[in-house]
Amino acid sequence: MEKKTRGRAAGILLHISSLPGREGIGTVGESAYRFADFLAACGMRYWQVLPLVQTGFGDSPYQSVFASSGNPYFIDLYALAEKGLLKKSEIAPVCRKGPIDYGFLYREKYAVLRRAFSRFDVSGSDFCAFAEEGGFEEYALYMAIKTKSGNKSFDLWDKRYKYRDGEALAAFKRDNKEEYLFWLFVQFIFFDQWHALKRYVNGLGIRIVGDIPLYVAADSADVWAHPSLFKLKGDLRPKKVAGVPPDYFSATGQLWGNPVYDWKAHEAEGFAWWTERIRRAFALYDTVRIDHFRGFDRYYEIPAGAETAVDGGWRRGPGAAFFAAVKEKLGGLDFIAEDLGTLDAGVYRLMKRTGYPGMKVLQFAFDGNPANPYLPENIEENSVCYTGTHDNDTAAGYLSSLPESERGAVRARVRSQLKAMGIGMRVSGVKSASDALCALALASKSYLAVLPVQDILHLGGEARMNTPAVPAGNWRFRLRALPGEKERERLREALVRFGRV
Repeated sequence: MEKKTRGRAAGILLHISSLPGREGIGTVGESAYRFADFLAACGMRYWQVLPLVQTGFGDSPYQSVFASSGNPYFIDLYALAEKGLLKKSEIAPVCRKGPIDYGFLYREKYAVLRRAFSRFDVSGSDFCAFAEEGGFEEYALYMAIKTKSGNKSFDLWDKRYKYRDGEALAAFKRDNKEEYLFWLFVQFIFFDQWHALKRYVNGLGIRIVGDIPLYVAADSADVWAHPSLFKLKGDLRPKKVAGVPPDYFSATGQLWGNPVYDWKAHEAEGFAWWTERIRRAFALYDTVRIDHFRGFDRYYEIPAGAETAVDGGWRRGPGAAFFAAVKEKLGGLDFIAEDLGTLDAGVYRLMKRTGYPGMKVLQFAFDGNPANPYLPENIEENSVCYTGTHDNDTAAGYLSSLPESERGAVRARVRSQLKAMGIGMRVSGVKSASDALCALALASKSYLAVLPVQDILHLGGEARMNTPAVPAGNWRFRLRALPGEKERERLREALVRFGRV
């Protein structure tokens, strides 16, 4: 078990897509820099984001076309205008306020990016070096074939491309060079802009917490290029898919649809694919949250084609051997383990062996059980405390949606916790109860407390990021404006009060 001495700190959870700005989605442009300034002024030392990956069908950052990609939607077009690749008038079609419309973005932003690419010098030394590194070769070829195939899933492609015939792929790349280079271009630009932002954020003394999903999408460059690492049929469609059994979020479980890993194949290659994926994640982030950590101990698989997750079964994952192999190749890494959901003795053993901090979510705390591990007074130091995550309702939405009788009981339990931790706060309405949850997170023993920006601003259920097991309407939340001076002073005072500055 690894033990680390950490100072008490705090951070805010806000995904790039949710930043305000002129374009139809948040970008790594001006608003991102101003939000970093806000964090520094508050005394926050962490900024947590969701996966930065290019999203596919469903718009989820947990279902990407390539696990190590950057999302072209996050490219700041105004920065491209400053480089002479666009006119500001050409950006206007992408400008839109309100919740994110991914269909609109797909139609408009890629058209503008293609126009910028038409003016880009592909013979430039930096771009050539990026291409020659080969880190996006599989992605760019996959995206080029997908585009030329009418955006069909790769299992429906011409067999020569589907099964990666070497001569056919070489001929395609030669005959479709511009399309191939376009997809390299969007990754080159994204990473250039992201690393500039990260240098600025780190220069303010702030660490970026990123997120690495356990699974990859069935229709992805990862599965297409490495089919032997997944449980697939001969036609390259999944035999088994991932999900979780019935739980707090859903009575029929969650059917994610991702192909599950053939862990024996991964072990046989020394977990090389996973090690490279993690290496690239730490080039993007300072700390990495491992989504669905329990899947490394045991994972839940469901027969492909099932309508719900009810008839799935548990299988053994790679366990401690996986993390030992990664540590041997990459050294000690700053992980956070998402240890939520259905847990058992095996997960607890794995958590103890790795020493990684787990997650404590206060929305799960107030069921009346004094031994509840999420109650603030029961939380241990080696953990990260959240009022809620991207999969929860906002604190205000959660409290408002409770039946009146239950709401009163939860409010009383919150008051009891405040008293137990010596916090003098009045809890009357939803707004004050939301503030109380934030205070309890900051007052907890967790070395890090992370507050979703929605809870800082007392936003209701309309600002929820994702509702698990509900396929539509997610990932659309966007701020109208960044938090202001009032929020900055309130947060700064709270961080000082609870020793997190």
